[in-house]
Amino acid sequence: MTVTATDAVVAAAETAVADQEPARLARCRGPVLHPRPTGRDQYTISEVAEHTGLSAHTLRWYERIGLMPHVDRTHTGQRRFSNRDLDWLDLVTKLRLTGMPVADMVRYAELVREGEHTFAEREELLTAHRADVRERIAELQDTLRVLDYKIDAYADARRASEGV
Repeated sequence: MTVTATDAVVAAAETAVADQEPARLARCRGPVLHPRPTGRDQYTISEVAEHTGLSAHTLRWYERIGLMPHVDRTHTGQRRFSNRDLDWLDLVTKLRLTGMPVADMVRYAELVREGEHTFAEREELLTAHRADVRERIAELQDTLRVLDYKIDAYADARRASEGV
């Protein structure tokens, strides 16, 4: 049996997930939009699009640029996504939500495919991104304070003009 880069991605992802305690993993995943059918491990691209909220076009693009590990295909060439693919897409979606550039996500995927010897580089990439996310959160909190101040000022002015 030949081990492919995809097998390495899957094995690394499984190892990483298995090493996390269930409560921590549940916190990271958040709510599932559409629960996966019990006992099922093959999904069409339209089912994955519905489950993830990503378009079929985006899923194909992710695969083309190397962000998705190899997706299995039926004998007719139709994509069949697995639960592992859905787990990976969940992580990719979260990274995208945090504003991680696609190039960094692709680099992360490459590192995962390369294997365990890249743990330090993966940690460094994620640590740097976390710092960026924290900085953006601080900027958003500052912006929120400005909005709150303005809303309060307008509410006070409205009440004063109404004679309340």
